[in-house]
Parts: sequence; structure tokens; C-alpha cells
Amino acid sequence: MSKSFERYQKRKLISSYFSVILSIALVLFLLGILGLLVLNTRKLADHFKEQITISVFFSDTANQVEIDQLQKQLVLSEYTKSADFVSKEEAAALHSEEIGEDFMEFLGENPLKNSIDVHLNAAYVSPEQIDSIAAALAERPFIEEVSYDRPTIALLTENTRRIGLGILIASGVFTLIAVLLINSSIRLSIYSKRFIIKTMQMVGATKSFIRRPFIWNNIKLGLIGAGLALLGLYGLLYYLNQNFPELGLFEDLPELGMVFGGVLLLGIVISSASTYFATQRFLNLRTDDLYY
Repeated sequence: MSKSFERYQKRKLISSYFSVILSIALVLFLLGILGLLVLNTRKLADHFKEQITISVFFSDTANQVEIDQLQKQLVLSEYTKSADFVSKEEAAALHSEEIGEDFMEFLGENPLKNSIDVHLNAAYVSPEQIDSIAAALAERPFIEEVSYDRPTIALLTENTRRIGLGILIASGVFTLIAVLLINSSIRLSIYSKRFIIKTMQMVGATKSFIRRPFIWNNIKLGLIGAGLALLGLYGLLYYLNQNFPELGLFEDLPELGMVFGGVLLLGIVISSASTYFATQRFLNLRTDDLYY
């Protein structure tokens, strides 16, 4: 009879541990996905920003030395990602390819200008900053025109800001939900041991002595759950990287390390904090209240 009861208690304990580990792993896995989404949303936004082009058109009187000097200055500027010279002949060839016919046969001359296509670093892509850069370039006497799509830049900047704010709010809400879910699972686990906690307290054990094994045990469960979540995240990243290598998911190892480290740290912090408050609650209850 006693052996059957011991086996029942052991199965119940294992089931309780499994439930805690599974809930921690699933919640931390989803939090990790959200963290990766935040990082890759920023990367994607930066990628689109760096596709914005400022076209600097030169007057016919501009000589090659002036063009080369300006290109070198642009390449060395902190706001420049790339600066590519496009000759009027190359521009004409590209335009003819786009429209499907040689337009110079009708015009008898090439009306296009030599130019430099400037792509900016993402941090400098905003309407105000690009206006300032374009105004500074337009002051040079050998530059005829500085062209860029300001409405698209303004729209891209505004949408990026909105998406970033939305993801930030979603991250905060989901983190709160994650904490509540893990806390609920651990509290249920501690609830099943409330009589043991009260018995230890009644025989003279201090609160810190009673809390310590519970906290340490749930930290271990949190580490196991976090480990499972990290394995799931790595498997997901590996699958996506194999099927969509252009995303470059493994290129930013420091940022990936931050996400993985954050998941591991959350597993420890949430588990230990939830266990502390759960045990403290039952330590402060009267014996009669344990039955409710």
C-alpha cells in the first residue's frame, strides 16, 4: 500500500515538473521568436532604407576631376553606404533597355547627364537629413540637380516608426503575459506542497531555509525549459536559413547571442521570482487558510 502511494506521489511530482518545464519552454520559445522578429524587422527596415537613392546630376561643364573628387568625398562621408558613378552613356543604355528601344535614334543626341547614385546608411534616411545633404550637394557649381523621392522617404520613415512602436508595445504585452503564465504554473506547483511548507514552518524552520530548496529546484526547471526553448529557436533559425539564405539569419551573431542570452536569463529570473513570491504567500497564510 505504501509503495503504491509512493509511486503515485512520484508520478504526480514528475507530472508537476513536466508541466512547469513545458510551460516555461513554450513561453520562452515564443518570446525568443518575438525577439528575433524585433531584430529582423529592424534589419528589414534598414535594408529598404538603404535602397533609397539620391541622384546627383552634373552639368555639361563639369570635368572628370571634379566628378572623381566629389565621388571620393561622398564615399568617405559617414552618411554614405555607396556612391556609384553612372556615365551618360551607361544611363542611356539602361533607359533604352527599360523602354525597349533606342530613344537616341529619334533625338539624334544623348540628353542624359553624368551622375552619381548615392545610397545612404539607414541611420541617415529621413526627410530632414536627406534635405540637408541634398542642399549641401546642390551648392556646388558643377552640379545641375540633386534628385530624390521625398514622399517615398517620408512614408518609409513614418511606417518604420509605426511598426517599431507597434512591435515594442506587443513585446511588452507579451512579456507580461509570459511572466503571468510561468508564474501561474509555478504557483500551482508550489500549491501542491503548501502543507509541507507549513509543516516545516511549524517545526521551526526559517522562511529563507524553506524557500531555498524550492527556488533552487525551480531555477533548475527554468534552465531546462530555457534550454528546450533555445533548441527550438536554433532549429527554427536553421530551417529558415536553409530555405531562405538571403535573410542572413546567422550573420549577426552578437545580436543572436543577446536574444539567446535573454531567453536564458528570463528563464532563471522569472522562475526564481515566481517561486519566491509563491512560497512567501503560503508562508504568510494561517494554517486554516491552506484548505481554501
